[in-house]
Amino acid sequence: MDEEAKQTAAETPPPRIARPRRIAVLTAGGDAPGMNAAIRSVVRVAGAANIEVLGVQRGFEGLVFGNFIPLPSRAVANMVQRGGTILETSRSDRFRTPDGRARAAENLHYRDTHSLVIIGGDGTLQGARALAEETDIQVMFIPASIDNDVPGSEFSIGFDTAVNTALEAIDRIRDTAFAYERPFFIEVMGRDSGFIALAVAIAGGAEAVIVPEMEVDVNDLIRRIEESQARGKRSQIVVVSEGPRTGGALALANAVNARLGVQARVVVLGHIQRGGSPTARDRLLASRMGAGAVKAIVDGHASSLVAELRGEISFVPLPEVPAKSRQLDTDLLDLVAMLSL
Repeated sequence: MDEEAKQTAAETPPPRIARPRRIAVLTAGGDAPGMNAAIRSVVRVAGAANIEVLGVQRGFEGLVFGNFIPLPSRAVANMVQRGGTILETSRSDRFRTPDGRARAAENLHYRDTHSLVIIGGDGTLQGARALAEETDIQVMFIPASIDNDVPGSEFSIGFDTAVNTALEAIDRIRDTAFAYERPFFIEVMGRDSGFIALAVAIAGGAEAVIVPEMEVDVNDLIRRIEESQARGKRSQIVVVSEGPRTGGALALANAVNARLGVQARVVVLGHIQRGGSPTARDRLLASRMGAGAVKAIVDGHASSLVAELRGEISFVPLPEVPAKSRQLDTDLLDLVAMLSL
């Protein structure tokens, strides 16, 4: 290339990416407090850029069957404080197939929509990645999971609310545990992830925490309860992640009762951790991530995960997002033990 051609090329601006006229948004997988705040942010920020938003009802299943509704700005009024998801969610066996994903893309094309914001957890991320790989749909994925196990982002929408919900329950339970001088086993959600259990154990002053990432040692648990009693503690709180890897709170409480002759009680918090009004932290995170997703679409980013990294909203291309779920920092288990002395 001669000098004149090089100068002409340097002066030629890069081709502009056409601003999308319409984008779609859906929620999939388990619901998480703050999903509605994220939907609201997508709608309002897109509206400010004169971009229409279509809501996909019932997650990937609705995408396969073409269940779309218009989402004007007023449709998301009074939503920032609501838990759950106004778009509803579901599992979809059809979307797990290449044919199902091709049909989903066709439904978007038919509505002159080539950009999709997906809000969900680790399992939903796999579906988002497959859709982006197999079709020409521009996918922006917003992590929303109370388990906080979505790889690529330090925090997921809903985690802070779930932790605070469980923590409030433990603070109340501790009063009764002290009055009756009994151990209490509190089962929290997180079948394959101990993020909720570990955070709650540290913040709630638990004597021990049982997470699926570590092998359960009943003898060690009993020893720690005995040492706590020997130090004069009137009650003990043990936080347990649900699921087969830990055996659940009931089995552990029964083992402790049999060995120590105590009357340990079990409280299973269950789905109350999923519902309810999101905390300020989750509303702020959802609003920032929703706005970030729209900005990434307008700026022509490749399909990406919208992440919070070191307090900033960042974009991780989907092919670069780790395949494994986010890993628990098991060193913090030692902190639980030290703080319970």
